[in-house]
Amino acid sequence: MPTVRADESSTRRDLVDSAITLFTRQGYAATSLEAVVAGAKVTKGALYHHFSGKQALFEAAFDAVESAVVNRLGEVVVHGPGTAWDRAVSGLRAYVEVCLEPSYQRIAIHEGPVVMGWERWQEAAEKYSYGLVRAAVAALVDAGEIDELPVEVTARILFGALRTGAAIIAGAAEPELAGADVSKTITRVLEGMRKLPG
Repeated sequence: MPTVRADESSTRRDLVDSAITLFTRQGYAATSLEAVVAGAKVTKGALYHHFSGKQALFEAAFDAVESAVVNRLGEVVVHGPGTAWDRAVSGLRAYVEVCLEPSYQRIAIHEGPVVMGWERWQEAAEKYSYGLVRAAVAALVDAGEIDELPVEVTARILFGALRTGAAIIAGAAEPELAGADVSKTITRVLEGMRKLPG
């Protein structure tokens, strides 16, 4: 029995990986389920065993992309070296790097709100990224790095700025230049909250 479960888990992962590749390359509308199963080297029946259809498969691809990003950023923001300030600034830079990745741009930023609907996409973003932003703000306040602003309000404002920055990067003709501008601007916003020494 455990072998069957392992095989099923592997099949599901192969389908999601294939979907991520195809959705990134050609978008949701242009990706057929036939192409996804061909890429995963499974049958269409296997796909329907795991997913009710194309939208459910997209949502699984979205979850996989977002989960990987949150894990990577968590290593920097929560478990990284240095002070709370160092971790927050490093986390911002790491997030900008993520925003330059084609799969994150296409699936999480461009296609997510269209395929999932605005409200569901907002809930998903909250589920994945907001907790890290809130943890970073709380750590900055606790460490005395920034003024004692309300953590929830400050985190939500910064979260909004980061999401807007992601959209700017994803829509830019020159994403790397846009990423540098976003990073510089949000860092300056954080510096404006920073406590002066003494």
